[in-house]
Amino acid sequence: MQKKSFDDYYRPAEDTFFLANYIQNEKGSTALDIGTGSGFLAKILSDNFKLVVSTDINFNALKKAHEIVENCICCNAADALNCNFDLIVCNLPYLPSDQIIDPAVDGLTEGLDVTTNIIKSASNVVKQKGKLVYLTSSLANYTELMKRTESLGFSIKIIAKKKLFFEELVLVECIKL
Repeated sequence: MQKKSFDDYYRPAEDTFFLANYIQNEKGSTALDIGTGSGFLAKILSDNFKLVVSTDINFNALKKAHEIVENCICCNAADALNCNFDLIVCNLPYLPSDQIIDPAVDGLTEGLDVTTNIIKSASNVVKQKGKLVYLTSSLANYTELMKRTESLGFSIKIIAKKKLFFEELVLVECIKL
């Protein structure tokens, strides 16, 4: 299969709206939206945070996001950042795949390889007692992902689930210990 063009970006869908409903009441000083896509989640966060930063590996997605939010950085996860955040959100690329055709959704082996790297990157920039909220799916090995997240120094819990026709969305809240 041919790789998906980076000219496209992840548009808000059912999973985005599910995550948005949870984070809309979060408040704090600093927030980070990893893999921002269109910037939809970052825009919601900007109502309740003094500084919101958005990252994505897709430069064209960031151009789109920058139409509605500021502070867009083209990088892998949070790898280019050297500051700490009260809240980090991520709609992970959780679909199991043999290769990355669409970087917005393909997570490689059991949906874990890409997602684990994103969470490792986030763990370096979340404040002590800060929160990481990520969305994954029953299509991925989310129990293993939660174990890996916990091993990075987080207290974790599933805060919501939503059944869709072909999967169950899983919203995970992680507090940095």
